[in-house]
Amino acid sequence: MLGIGGAIINFPLLLYVPGWLGLEGFTAKEVASISMLQVFFASLSGMLSNRLSSKGGPSLVHKRLVLQMGVSTLIGSLIGSVSSLYLKSEAINIVYGFLAVIAVIMMIVPAKATAENKPVTEVAYNVMLAVVSAFLVGCVSGIVGAGGAFILIPIMLTVLKIPTRITISSSLAIVFLSAVGGAIGKIAAGGIPFWPAVFAIIGSLLGAPLGTYLSRRLNVRLLRYALVLLIALTAVKIWIDILR
Repeated sequence: MLGIGGAIINFPLLLYVPGWLGLEGFTAKEVASISMLQVFFASLSGMLSNRLSSKGGPSLVHKRLVLQMGVSTLIGSLIGSVSSLYLKSEAINIVYGFLAVIAVIMMIVPAKATAENKPVTEVAYNVMLAVVSAFLVGCVSGIVGAGGAFILIPIMLTVLKIPTRITISSSLAIVFLSAVGGAIGKIAAGGIPFWPAVFAIIGSLLGAPLGTYLSRRLNVRLLRYALVLLIALTAVKIWIDILR
């Protein structure tokens, strides 16, 4: 629904909910591995659903933007995913906490109005800024097992000035490419809990098409507020635990 792979929400759920239910919990490294595989399949499913639902109408995917940011974030995500092997679980949680806070700040900072009805062919942006920012986001999101959409979307909206619906549609493809690099790194590292990863993937495959369907029938402003609220709640929770 929001054009994200879901790691921003899935990470704290996997980290905390098992313990709340009296079950054996996952380490931050295991959560990052499960989340990355979940993001891979969620973004793939959402991207395909978005493409199928847009048939017969103008495409909202900015192909040049996807190629430039997607390849850049794929490389960064691969680097970050491999680097996470040498980090402790506490360090991974802190990286996640900083990413969530940055994303919330970027989403609530007032931005100049962007023509929401502007066609894809008329959208202009700073190419170098898009490539560099995607690479940096890929590096840090690869550490926590995220596709990076929860921070890429604010960058695309407020820094690159991409209209919201084009941002959401294009971000699915960008996140998929990011997840390719991250998934390769996590699989190469090993230690992925098999069955939890399978169940997370099944949930993603069921939920992503429904989210894509709803996103085309909701108000653009409502989508943005929903994203801010989701990220803010997870950021508060993770930082409370880090400070404790």
